[in-house]
Amino acid sequence: MIDPRKVDYGFILRRYDIESESQMRPETVAARMLPQDPLLGEVASSVMFMRLRDVGPAVSRALQMGVKPLDIINKGLVAGMDAVGYLYKEHVYYLPEVMMAAKTMESGISLAEKHIPGGRVTKGMVVMHAAEGDPHDIGKNIAAVMLRSAGYEVVDLGKDVPVDEVVRIVLDRKPLMVTGTALMTTTMPAFPAAAEKLHAAGLDIPYMAAGGAVNREYAESFDGGIYSRKAPQTPPIADMVLKGKGWREIREEWDDITGGI
Repeated sequence: MIDPRKVDYGFILRRYDIESESQMRPETVAARMLPQDPLLGEVASSVMFMRLRDVGPAVSRALQMGVKPLDIINKGLVAGMDAVGYLYKEHVYYLPEVMMAAKTMESGISLAEKHIPGGRVTKGMVVMHAAEGDPHDIGKNIAAVMLRSAGYEVVDLGKDVPVDEVVRIVLDRKPLMVTGTALMTTTMPAFPAAAEKLHAAGLDIPYMAAGGAVNREYAESFDGGIYSRKAPQTPPIADMVLKGKGWREIREEWDDITGGI
């Protein structure tokens, strides 16, 4: 017989959701993720906390103190955006915060790039679009921000992009991979249609299918198709393509690449 006087009701009534929220405060994440160097920390903080007016002066101070422009970008601006991506994944930040932080980061990158001889070298190019007939591009926009912050050049074709236009641009630009998003089931067939035309033209590159209407089974139902469930999964998948992995290997290793999210 359990003696109710000896039961620890504090354990039963413990609010783990509130504890988790307190641990996920932006300030807590900043202390853990942002660089300890005061100059780079100021740059990163301006991005993470969306201080658009502060990023220019922060970047200028770092340049004046001899910090290399690429370090300002990669260890400051991108580090701040990495923290934003983490907060977005944990549902602390949402779309408005992500887009404002991205604007802040891009402003800082534009300033730092002017001090790099020959300009900044990117990892590679990704062509992005929302499917023909689909006017929804929020997910694409977030993924584009995360790809840019990870060092990729993004060719953003926008929304409701005709299949033939996607094929034409991809054949002309020869990117590492293509990404398409669809929020409507009626627009999903644009992905296999475009992928088939690319393969017929001899371009066997990964064609990422994403968006609320798409699941992994559908994304992998056509040659070239790979899947991304959430925007933060896009950069690590692009990294694997950059290392030379084809779409078949990406499918086989998807759980390991994305953490099985």
